[in-house]
Amino acid sequence: MAVKIRLMRVGKKKQPTYRVVVADGRSPRDGRNIETIGQYRPREEPSFVQLDGDKALHWLRNGAQPTEQVQKLLEIVGVWETFQSEKGPNAKPAKKRTTAPKKSAPAKGAPAAAEAAAAEPAAPAAESPAAEEPTTEEPATEETAE
Repeated sequence: MAVKIRLMRVGKKKQPTYRVVVADGRSPRDGRNIETIGQYRPREEPSFVQLDGDKALHWLRNGAQPTEQVQKLLEIVGVWETFQSEKGPNAKPAKKRTTAPKKSAPAKGAPAAAEAAAAEPAAPAAESPAAEEPTTEEPATEETAE
């Protein structure tokens, strides 16, 4: 059973408030939970975060995995640093989840010539006639023409 610490949405329409709960990873977001360990109200200014640090540490020590948002809340409250310090200096830091842009693969029916043309760099601007350097000749003045 994969235990997760995650947010459970409660509150009225367009006015979300959340409970920080410990739940089975297979259960739905607002479904059955094992234990409620806190609250999060993002609409207040500043946001209201209340967590039971002892319960959160207990579940983290027993292998519960926090979601990204809950991990941020644990960092705000200070529980995450306590948990990381208990793991010791040899523990790996938490990985930052980033999404890198994926390179699009050409279609199966695309001709090879189109791929080669796309891979070939564009012609340099120096070869185009519009990019000629201006001449440094001085213009003739009327005084010298007389």
